[in-house]
Amino acid sequence: MKIDQAIRLDHAIQRDLIEQLLDTTGDSEERRGLFKQLKQELSIHADAEERHFYVPLIEIDRTQEDARHGIAEHHEIDELVEQVEQTAFDSSGWLKHARNLADKVLHHLEEEEQDYFPKADKVLSDEQSEEMGDQYLNAINDARKNSD
Repeated sequence: MKIDQAIRLDHAIQRDLIEQLLDTTGDSEERRGLFKQLKQELSIHADAEERHFYVPLIEIDRTQEDARHGIAEHHEIDELVEQVEQTAFDSSGWLKHARNLADKVLHHLEEEEQDYFPKADKVLSDEQSEEMGDQYLNAINDARKNSD
């Protein structure tokens, strides 16, 4: 599987978790559980994506700036996750922070899918893309096994 296809699988998971999370109310087990799942998915995804997508793209002049921007957005997302986590789950501020997080994540996913993936496709051979996809999927699967 090519790297962009592998990453899109996780994007679908993240979009689904965000949608479910924003539909919750109050300090419920459902809200806490969905947030914990989203936080874990974002962390696992960012780590594997940086290692197996962005780092190789930093080596290529035409994709270096996008790769650096993508990594910077991961750090912004980490800060937003921390804000959500530090806010009372039943406060109006929590929902505001959760929406900010959702907006940033969805923006990031769109940017990758609409801009970065097509650019990467132009500079990577099919073989490179498939090797990166395999490495990414292995990293994701290992991380999920180790987090259970």
